[in-house]
Amino acid sequence: MLIVPSIDLLEGQVVRLAQGERSRRTVYAADPLALARRYAEAGADWLHVVDLEGAFAGEPRHEELIGRLCAEAGLPVQVGGGIRTLATARRRLAAGATRVVLGTALVEDPELARAVVEEFGAERVVAALDAKDGRIAIRGWTEVGALVEEVGLRLREAGVIRALHTDVARDGVGLGANIGATARLARACGMHTIISGGVASLEDVHRALACGEPLVEGLIVGRALYEGRFDLPEACRLAHA
Repeated sequence: MLIVPSIDLLEGQVVRLAQGERSRRTVYAADPLALARRYAEAGADWLHVVDLEGAFAGEPRHEELIGRLCAEAGLPVQVGGGIRTLATARRRLAAGATRVVLGTALVEDPELARAVVEEFGAERVVAALDAKDGRIAIRGWTEVGALVEEVGLRLREAGVIRALHTDVARDGVGLGANIGATARLARACGMHTIISGGVASLEDVHRALACGEPLVEGLIVGRALYEGRFDLPEACRLAHA
């Protein structure tokens, strides 16, 4: 099981948005790179970086800062937020990202999924399958569409092998992750799937390890880490045992 700290960027700072709402932000750190290095030292497996401004604008922001995170954090980095074209994915990967996370673009254009997989390989692409009440949420979670499993199946057919599943209702509010929904999605789509949204404590790590679905390969944690409610070294010890 992989433990993946998240760094969400807005105006150059590390923030969290409650349920994806820009007006409900909390600033946690002014130096994202120093935070990333601490996560690496604590034993994290990956770093998940979200360009929130890019997600809202529909095109990347924070390009210099994310380039430094990829080069200097000491962890493989997956980057999402505003990656909606093949050219943008190409730029993020060329700047040092190990994987790119695409949401809105893949949902609206499955042919883009085929093109990205064909050019970069399936291991470098992650589909962000964010859900509100079981339906896909796109454009910075401002619009809701088809059932998330239906979208996942279309993307699997297009060659995508990995998804990040976020229950928007639990994101940034510390209610605990919806691990059951992530496991069901993994089984339905046949994709390696990462839990996101609401991870609040080591109990979520225990529940993820016990969920019984081998395609659930890790979890992303953000706010609970920022607020000192999640013991990262212990989580890594549990996950790697």
